[in-house]
Amino acid sequence: MLKLLRYAPLLLIAFAFAVAFYFYPKLPEALPSHWNAQGDVDSTTSKVWVLFLIPTAMCALWGIFLLIPRVDPLKANIAEFRPYYDGFAVLILFFMIFLQLQLILRSQGTKIDPMKLMPFGMGLVFYYAGILCAHAKRNWFIGVRTPWTLSSDNVWAKTNKLGGMLFKISGIIAFFGVSYPDAAMFLISVPALITAVVVVVYSYTEFKKEVAAKAEQP
Repeated sequence: MLKLLRYAPLLLIAFAFAVAFYFYPKLPEALPSHWNAQGDVDSTTSKVWVLFLIPTAMCALWGIFLLIPRVDPLKANIAEFRPYYDGFAVLILFFMIFLQLQLILRSQGTKIDPMKLMPFGMGLVFYYAGILCAHAKRNWFIGVRTPWTLSSDNVWAKTNKLGGMLFKISGIIAFFGVSYPDAAMFLISVPALITAVVVVVYSYTEFKKEVAAKAEQP
């Protein structure tokens, strides 16, 4: 199972390129690349960009995911929660394929409202980010990383536990954007922004408490 998670990105990237090559001869040279708030096309671009940009970005992203556990000074800590890390990489690549298919279908004229689909995808990403934070050990790339969490295992554990819970809540709130597409961007962005502010402030206050407690020790 662990090996499957680690090598699943190869299959996803191969699938994304297969989709691009399959649709290439079936589509015109210029495809819609942007839609306005009313859903009307207001920009077009070469089908090469539309079809192959996301698969190429997936390759670059997977390279970053592979690099992080090798270059982090605390790589031994990453090894302790590696299955959750690999699972997050797979989820992100799945999400990118979701975007690729949506873009292709819309380019073919299929009526798709991204504000009905995006909240579901972002909700999954936020919720799993919460799971990842809850299991992450102190490192330089993954989890809630502030100067104060990186300076203390105790502050790291407390902050990422809180951050994990808040990201899960943010994910659940984002799901409601499927039913309320007009408010989707608000439901996606505002809870995530609040989470970011709360965990930064919380990590600072917990670090100050730890420093004060140490100063009081004889």
